[in-house]
Amino acid sequence: GSPAFRAGIKAGDLITRIDETAVKGLSMDQAVKRMRGEPNTKVLLTIFRKSENRVFPVTITREEIRVQSVRAKVVEPGYAWVRVSQFQDRTVDDFVRKVDEIYKADPNIKGMVLDLRNDPGGLLDASVAISAAFLPADVQVVSTNGQLPDSKAVFKASPEFYARRGGSDPIKRLPAAMKTVPLVVLVNEGSASASEIVAGALQDHKR
Repeated sequence: GSPAFRAGIKAGDLITRIDETAVKGLSMDQAVKRMRGEPNTKVLLTIFRKSENRVFPVTITREEIRVQSVRAKVVEPGYAWVRVSQFQDRTVDDFVRKVDEIYKADPNIKGMVLDLRNDPGGLLDASVAISAAFLPADVQVVSTNGQLPDSKAVFKASPEFYARRGGSDPIKRLPAAMKTVPLVVLVNEGSASASEIVAGALQDHKR
């Protein structure tokens, strides 16, 4: 849904020039600063796409980017598609709302696709919550380990690991069927970080 997506830029594309400036030698911050700008102004990117072995220019019109992190629909009777494009502050609430709408539209969901392709990740607690939506209570979602004692942690599929301080458990509002609905998870080379945690946890627990 971003201007870059609509202009045809794909995950894995390499930006070699921003307007007339070569990217080589610029830090990430410097490059991002050059790409950002006022809405409705244009920036010319030179792209190298390895899979097609070609270099080509793309003009993008800047705009304020508001990515809707969860989209969902019933693709055919009994089958639903849920896409999480990023794990943000609102992702869990949006996920619960969208899944709720799906079950209201079709209470007899026989299968679900969780689409995490090109999801770069985001918030750890959101990934634990989305995992918990599909997993039995209290199973391990992910753990961290390292040489320092405070680098060792275990995150489980229970509200104390993802509910916001003083907030209620949004996952509790989901239909019980979510724990057993046959599930396909889609990932690709653009799925990273929090989306890998979700995919790994669901795979570990045979979901």
